[in-house]
Amino acid sequence: MTLPKFILGDNTEYPNAIFVIHTEFPRFIINLENDEVEWFEDFDADDQKELETETENAIKEATEFYDAEIAKYDE
Repeated sequence: MTLPKFILGDNTEYPNAIFVIHTEFPRFIINLENDEVEWFEDFDADDQKELETETENAIKEATEFYDAEIAKYDE
């Protein structure tokens, strides 16, 4: 199965939270309400530099994905 790079998620236990799930490396869920990130990867010291760059880009892309999806609802 091919998954999209980003998936929107919500949960009634967190009524104000907006989750974006990133399905590619580095895999994570970000809660856009508070920018909290939960990682699905284990990282070691060798990954630190790549992780910093990839994380910054992936979180920016996740936010842009959310904004684009919401704009589609407004149309």
